Amino acid sequence: MYPLEYIKFIVHFHGDRDYFECHEILEEYWKQTEDYHKNSIWVGFILFAVSCYHHRRLNYHGAERTLKKALDIFFNKKEKITGLGLQTNVFLADLQKKYTEIENRQPYESYNMPIKDPVLIQRAMEECTSLGLAWCCASDLTNLDLIHRHSRRDRSEVIAERDAALQNKR
Repeated sequence: MYPLEYIKFIVHFHGDRDYFECHEILEEYWKQTEDYHKNSIWVGFILFAVSCYHHRRLNYHGAERTLKKALDIFFNKKEKITGLGLQTNVFLADLQKKYTEIENRQPYESYNMPIKDPVLIQRAMEECTSLGLAWCCASDLTNLDLIHRHSRRDRSEVIAERDAALQNKR
């Protein structure tokens, strides 16, 4: 019914609040299915996760910029939002409110998307349980590895791949 990657996105968004992982999951899916189409609904969700990541890190400029782009996509893809099991009007109103909060430099608060499909909720909750995650808990603001994941993750594999590509070019 829903792409597995979307369910994984929902799980991490509401479970461990790992917005970086949300971005990674959907970016890979988007590249495989949408051929890098910039106005894809998946790009909207990627940008939304990135906005949450920036907001939590107090990067208001980055949070505002990415949420504005996400909102533009979401307003043009309302039917897709509905098809992904969300209460579209509530979701869009919530994101507009979140955008205003970011503009006004209000602190980050965890957000739960308004999921209307009980099957999607059940599936995501079961996956959260299997991963040892609590469904819809607030973000752990003391977990600096989570909050600053982009700068603290192991990049040795990425660096090795880039080095190999450079060697192949030469």
